[in-house]
Amino acid sequence: MGLLILVSVFVVCLAIGVPVAITLGLSSLAYLVFMEMPVVVMPQKMYAGIDVFVLLSIPGFILAGNLMNRGGITQRIIRFANALVGWIRGGLGLTNVGASMLFGGITGTAVADAASIGGVMIPGMKKAGYPADFSAAVTAASSTVGPIIPPSVPMIIVGALSGISVGQMFLAGAVPGVLMGLAMMVTTYLIAKRQNFPRQPWLGFLEIIRALGGAFWALAMTAIIIYGLLSGIATPTETAVVASVYAFIVGAFVYRELPIREVPSIVIDSAVSSAAILALVGFANVFGWILVSEQIPQTIARAVLSVTDNKFLVILIINVLLLFVGMFMETIAALIILFVPLLALAEAVGIEPLHFATFAVLNLMIGLTTPPLGVCLFVCANIARQPLSNVVRAILPFLFTNILVLFMVSYIPALATWLPSLVFN
Repeated sequence: MGLLILVSVFVVCLAIGVPVAITLGLSSLAYLVFMEMPVVVMPQKMYAGIDVFVLLSIPGFILAGNLMNRGGITQRIIRFANALVGWIRGGLGLTNVGASMLFGGITGTAVADAASIGGVMIPGMKKAGYPADFSAAVTAASSTVGPIIPPSVPMIIVGALSGISVGQMFLAGAVPGVLMGLAMMVTTYLIAKRQNFPRQPWLGFLEIIRALGGAFWALAMTAIIIYGLLSGIATPTETAVVASVYAFIVGAFVYRELPIREVPSIVIDSAVSSAAILALVGFANVFGWILVSEQIPQTIARAVLSVTDNKFLVILIINVLLLFVGMFMETIAALIILFVPLLALAEAVGIEPLHFATFAVLNLMIGLTTPPLGVCLFVCANIARQPLSNVVRAILPFLFTNILVLFMVSYIPALATWLPSLVFN
């Protein structure tokens, strides 16, 4: 009966639009009260959920991304991407995807990518003659690459949940992230050819060199992050601090586009964003603890294994479940609630934890662009001033492409495990 109360309050709160973090907290509180358990359990489990050292890296990476964004990073990355591919048919769409791949490697969050890149690219694409719904769709779809290509906030969460090295998680996402980006570029080009979208003039190799020079310090940030983690010189948390200091120096003194007077407001904004994520982690940990106490993970594993213990069918079941959950639930909450029980199921049929973690994150990133609650869809539709239904129709080819890449990564483990095994061995 307690589990019914938990699920009922959770579903009702989501249905009426209560934020996911508050929904998790209210449903957990209702369960504790109904079961006559001490309410003090709630803050204890919340604290236990966020008292993980690696989670301290999240505020650092968010701050670094915000500093770089305010410091002129977005325009320089877009210029570099445009110099490389802007001359191809549908070039601004290709630039959009390329910029998201580069920018996502700095912020680590899809929503930040959608808002930052979309704020520049969507109006620019509309002005150049691209349909508004397509401009919003390609921006929303490409923003999901950011949390796959390192650094990645969801992969930090997964590392904290599973004990998998964050460095290995970052490397595991590199190849799938590039594959997603390239696949979306092919999709963009095919749509552009069919609908005869405009193309930019070829700007020459000199423009590529100039654009690379302008974006060099921004792109070097990703190299610093990866080197710090893989060399063992710094932990993820220390690397995030170094990245923040680097972002401040580059924005304020190299690009000279980051006014010192704006730094306090940037820090406050980053703190608020970080607090929202950590609050979500805390409430989700309480919710997850209740599910474990009700033996839901074991029930899920037994239910699936009673149907099949075939590894390939289990992968299919997990993917379908996560795609469905991603349509309704925020990524980090879904990871904290479902990752551990599904990891147990995956290990039971011989799926390597690093491989499972990679396609699980990739799966939930796709959920950010699926109706009815895809956050990136709402962000881009709002920027483009388009009805959500129009953007949903335009994004369908990209969803198909991303799901195709998801199944490639799911059934070809080497796409996720080859690079980490190569580097760490």
